[in-house]
Amino acid sequence: MAAISFFGDLLQTISDRGRDLISFGRGDLAARANAAELVKLCDDLISRRGEASGVALARLILDRYATLGTDERHAFLRLIAVEFDADHDAVDAAIQAYRSDPTRARLGHLHEAAEPRSQELIRRLNLARDGTLSLVRMREDLFDLRRILRDEGEPNLIDAADSLDSDFEHLFASWFNRGFLVLRHIDWTTPAHILEKIIRYEAVHEIAGWDDLRRRIEPADRRCFAFFHPALVDEPLIFVEVALTSAIAPAIAPILSQARDPLPLKSATTAIFYSISNCQKGLAGVTFGNFLIKQVVEDLTREIPTLKTFVTLSPVPGFARWLDRERRAEAPQGLTRDDVEALRLLDEPDWATDKAKSDAVRKALLPAAAAYFLRAKNERGRPLDPVARFHLGNGARLERINFLGDVSGKGLRQSHGLMVNYLYDLSAIEKNHETYANLGTVSASGAVSRELRANLPPPRSVALAEA
Repeated sequence: MAAISFFGDLLQTISDRGRDLISFGRGDLAARANAAELVKLCDDLISRRGEASGVALARLILDRYATLGTDERHAFLRLIAVEFDADHDAVDAAIQAYRSDPTRARLGHLHEAAEPRSQELIRRLNLARDGTLSLVRMREDLFDLRRILRDEGEPNLIDAADSLDSDFEHLFASWFNRGFLVLRHIDWTTPAHILEKIIRYEAVHEIAGWDDLRRRIEPADRRCFAFFHPALVDEPLIFVEVALTSAIAPAIAPILSQARDPLPLKSATTAIFYSISNCQKGLAGVTFGNFLIKQVVEDLTREIPTLKTFVTLSPVPGFARWLDRERRAEAPQGLTRDDVEALRLLDEPDWATDKAKSDAVRKALLPAAAAYFLRAKNERGRPLDPVARFHLGNGARLERINFLGDVSGKGLRQSHGLMVNYLYDLSAIEKNHETYANLGTVSASGAVSRELRANLPPPRSVALAEA
């Protein structure tokens, strides 16, 4: 961390000297109060050659952007998306030159010409101290703008904004590759400001304050690991919470219980990944989770040799929405007419606590869930459920569907209480990954496959936006 601090101080010194060189003080910065003026500074930034002045100007642009209101930020991003495209005349000339002389050098010139100016702008803004974090936050604003543009139905602007987002994702994928990530064990000795972020970023099972956090990370049979990046020193990128147990858990309540007795480590045979939270929305599309799980499995295996089973206890965030659509369909997927009738009980508020009602729901819900995972596909031929796509893509196997695994309000709303175990069988991960990646095959246990109803309508794809 000392090296990082030194490098940051060095950049700050360059920036301070550069600010003098370009004659921009804080007063001048405050005077530039709109998106158009900020775009002019960006144009100046990518035309400069001086390192010191460039670093200073990049910091000024990011500082000024941070003071803009939402509308001005969106206006700025619209202008960048439209005006910082590639030079199409230069692209045409490079294409013609390559056709007449198809050498690697000509191909390199074509590549340079085809690159949007926005990519170079992002690179130069990243030179500023804390520039990477500022750019991650800027991309979050771009997400909001893209949603607005889709609602407004402006195809040209939508394409431009999508292209700008691709520039961010392309560069972030390089800057945040696995070689730069640092895995840290989060425990009760971790600095408080990082622990506060763990509480805030938890996206699966809400952490109800410090006592709840302590129960999740302090006992010997609990673990939490997070990835960090040198450019975002105290900002976790993604973290996973792990319960060490003696068996595969079918429900989340016993894991989070306040009254549970910790398990001696010598009795632990199973590691359950029960919560994985991405912390930085602006890094969407950049893969961290697969590296995180594999690294944690390696570390835990070395630390606790008795661990033999690695499994998740995962939510099913899209199931209730899908099932509601199927219940209303003329030819429901994965459901018989008797199932549809039984599932009317889901509309009654006490169904999960009434044994007779929950038994009736279970008989119809589990076959429907099997169809959801094994047959329902999006337009790309992949499972509808985003959590399923993540774990199956990592080589896990759909091991078990757990009825009423999460009876919290959130669990009942998003999945009618269903939770799923994905098994990471170390001997089969590569095979499962290859068959899923190449053929779209969902690796599932016999218990899950046997839940499927026979002689039902064939599966149909669902638009990604609905998935």
